[in-house]
Amino acid sequence: MDKMTTSRDGTALAYEVSGRGPAVILVCGAMSTGGTVAPLAERLADRCTAVVYDRRGRGASGDTAPYEVAREVEDLAALVDAVGGDASLFGVSSGGALVLRAAASGLPLRRVAVYEVPYADGLAGGAEREAAYKEALTEALAAGRRGEAVELFLRLTGLAEEMIQGARRSPMWAGMEAVAPSLAYDDTVMGDGLLPRDRLAAVSVPVLSVAGGASPQWMREASRAVADTVPQGTYRVLQGQTHVVEPEVLGPVLADYFTA
Repeated sequence: MDKMTTSRDGTALAYEVSGRGPAVILVCGAMSTGGTVAPLAERLADRCTAVVYDRRGRGASGDTAPYEVAREVEDLAALVDAVGGDASLFGVSSGGALVLRAAASGLPLRRVAVYEVPYADGLAGGAEREAAYKEALTEALAAGRRGEAVELFLRLTGLAEEMIQGARRSPMWAGMEAVAPSLAYDDTVMGDGLLPRDRLAAVSVPVLSVAGGASPQWMREASRAVADTVPQGTYRVLQGQTHVVEPEVLGPVLADYFTA
């Protein structure tokens, strides 16, 4: 990240800008930094000004306790100001939930797009699963057991146990533990894990909600519900894609949308 700006509470935010055209700020999900969405930014840069940043508590950005979702919305407001005051937002997974919160708060935006915000309404026992995860995550982080916190999250995503243990032995594990405290931030952004209908009804800008055709049905249903609940929503499915969407597939769709 080659640029810095400061949020309202004094937290330093690292970001970088590429391309030209309408500004689009990309918001990563859990266990991610700005570098995670950088390949998508590359696919947008020929038609958009793509902005990636490290969310607070990650990468080169700072952090200020105590955490509140409102502070992350202020972070996005600071970034919008930093790129000229006119921008759209894209968020993936729980980053999409943050984007929708920002839009509902009245942050001045042109457009919003999200990819597979994992609201668990359509998942059997979804609310109970989210509550159990929240309790276990809070306990693990309070005790400083970052590795356990990462494992809890990976299990929540449905990753097989042998893959989790393989990840533990991989060089990337140290980086995953480094951002583990931010799992609590994404959990707070997601609330009770259910679709926040009243909040979404307050979003006044167009919203494109995208899902992968190879993702679980409940995740596609959640994405459709987002589009159906906001006043100006559009739903789209990318055939063959999963929650880990390929930038070369998603990029052109977003570029068309943000430059329309």
